[in-house]
Amino acid sequence: MEPELQLRQTNLRDQALSILKLRLVSGDLVPGQIYSASALAEELGVSNSPVREAMLTLVNQGLMEAVRNRGFRVLPLSTKERQNIYELRILLEIPSMGKLAGMQEKIQAREAEFTKIASDMVNFAKEGDIVSYLEMDRQFHLGLLAILDNEQLVTIVENLRDQSRQFGLKNLRDTGGLIKSAEEHQPILDAMVKGDAKLTMKLMTEHLSHLVGDWAG
Repeated sequence: MEPELQLRQTNLRDQALSILKLRLVSGDLVPGQIYSASALAEELGVSNSPVREAMLTLVNQGLMEAVRNRGFRVLPLSTKERQNIYELRILLEIPSMGKLAGMQEKIQAREAEFTKIASDMVNFAKEGDIVSYLEMDRQFHLGLLAILDNEQLVTIVENLRDQSRQFGLKNLRDTGGLIKSAEEHQPILDAMVKGDAKLTMKLMTEHLSHLVGDWAG
C-alpha cells in the first residue's frame, strides 16, 4: 500500500504546484506577501504536506522564499528581470516557431487540436477566466514547441513562462484586452499551417511584446 500512497501524494504535490504556478503568473499570489501552506491547503481542499512540498519547489526555482515561522513570500520581479525573460523568449521562441512553419505536414496533422485550444482560450478570455486562459496559452505554445522534439527547449521556455508575472492580465480582462490577446493565437497557427515562416515570426514577435507591455501591468 505504501508505494500507492506515495504516488497519490506525489500527484497531489504536482497538482498543487501547477495551481500555484498559474496563480503566480496571473498575479493572484502577490509579490512581497506571505502565504501559509496551511491556508492554501485548506482553500485547495488537501492536506498541508503536498502544498508545502509544492511551495518548497517554488523556493528552489527562485519564485518564492521561506519565511521562518510565517510561511512563504512571493519574490518580486524587477523590470530588468522581466526584460531579460522577454529577450530570452524572443531568442528561443521566434526562430523555433519559424522552424515549425517549415514542418507543414506535422502542423497540419494537428491543426484541429490547436485550433480548439485557441478557440477555448478566446472563450475563457470572454468569461474573464484568467487561470483557464493561461492554461490554454501554455498548451498552445508549449504544445507547438514540443513538435520540434527538443525536450530541453520546451523545459527552458516553460521555466521562463513560470518566472513571468503577468499582473496586467487582470486589467486586460476588465478592458477587453484579454480577448484581443487570445485572438492572436489563431492567426499564428494559420501562418504556420500555410508554411509562412516570415509571417509566423512577425505575429509571434508582436504577441510576445505584451510581456513587457500590457501584461506587465
